[in-house]
Amino acid sequence: MYRIITDSECDLPVEFLKTNNVDAIYFHTEIEGQELVNDFGKSYPLTKFYEQIKAGVLPTTTQVNIGEYTEFFKKYVEKDIPIVYVGFSGGLSGSMSSARQAREIILEDNPHAQIRIVDTLAASGGEGRLVLEAVRLQKSGASLDELVKWFDQNKLRLQQWFTVDNLTYLYHGGRISRASATLGTLLKVKPLLDVDPSGKLRFVSKIRTRKRSLITLAEKVVSAMKNDLDQSIIITTSGDWEAADFVKQHILNRVSNADVQINPIGMTISSHTGFGCVAVFVMGTENRK
Repeated sequence: MYRIITDSECDLPVEFLKTNNVDAIYFHTEIEGQELVNDFGKSYPLTKFYEQIKAGVLPTTTQVNIGEYTEFFKKYVEKDIPIVYVGFSGGLSGSMSSARQAREIILEDNPHAQIRIVDTLAASGGEGRLVLEAVRLQKSGASLDELVKWFDQNKLRLQQWFTVDNLTYLYHGGRISRASATLGTLLKVKPLLDVDPSGKLRFVSKIRTRKRSLITLAEKVVSAMKNDLDQSIIITTSGDWEAADFVKQHILNRVSNADVQINPIGMTISSHTGFGCVAVFVMGTENRK
């Protein structure tokens, strides 16, 4: 039996990963001179991290390097266990490139090793939503090849939207200019963002109020679902639980039996969005464009 593996940017509950035998490699963050491991809040509480970014502290992030991926993959190769890495968007981080290079290094000495790499072209709960699909497919009896083929054909059906409450972090991460951040803050602009088909963050529209931006997130989910209502919806937030619950309730007002879960955003994404980011993820009936 093959193993599904992922990374700490999937923003899924640790209990779910353990129950379904999904292992994860950890990303890294540095804040106020302290190097942190993004291990789902086990070694450094996410609540404390959220308090720091809410106060305006600017963290930095580093990608997982080739050596880390090599050691991570080798644990399974040495036991002759096939693996599929369902990982963080290569359009947002160089970590996916590191994973692919680690695979090639291992195959030089172990040409028969079965290591499959899936670039989810997604972030946060979007990556997590596709990990849910991988687990579902494995439980349904899909082979490793069938699982990878499903991703090739369906991963762009994933719809993912974000809004942030503070434009400073998008500016700090090079996503917007200083002038745009300053003007947007003065006008109380709350941008709507998504992830494009190449896995990169992009602006969709500018919304003048926080409440309207949250309602728009919920409306995007309901519109994308169409008649495919029997599925999981993931909401993630970097600390604004009230806002995330507002989005959840707005979805449930439209789709009363929807399976909606709210999860915390990990340190890497939170470092680039700041406190109060709210994001929604759902499988649509059409590919995103």
